[in-house]
Amino acid sequence: QEHLVESGGGSVEIGGSLTLSCTGSGRIFGCMGWFHQGPGKQLEEVAAAYFDVDGATKYADSVKGRFTISRDSAENTLYLQMSSLKPEDTGIYTCAANGEWDPFERRCLSLQSWGQGTQVTVSS
Repeated sequence: QEHLVESGGGSVEIGGSLTLSCTGSGRIFGCMGWFHQGPGKQLEEVAAAYFDVDGATKYADSVKGRFTISRDSAENTLYLQMSSLKPEDTGIYTCAANGEWDPFERRCLSLQSWGQGTQVTVSS
């Protein structure tokens, strides 16, 4: 199993931007994604990607147009660029990888590697 470590979380004002990083001990591969858990809410997949085959990506409606998932050229760091942040974006963001891509639902399945999460707080 790949060991993933997130960084880049913190506090930001409404409308601000943050970029989260997720670094693996080796190459990050397979279906990969970022998950968000708001206070008192369930874990939600906000961004998923399958770069190794066709570069497919999928975003939750709540973040579409504001968040971008990407991977560096060395393929060992996954990013989540977040802009126009809203209070409802507050929560813990966790990265995951080494999963299978569901081409019909366009989401990750059976993710094998998970990070510990990083806190993002959006306030005025």
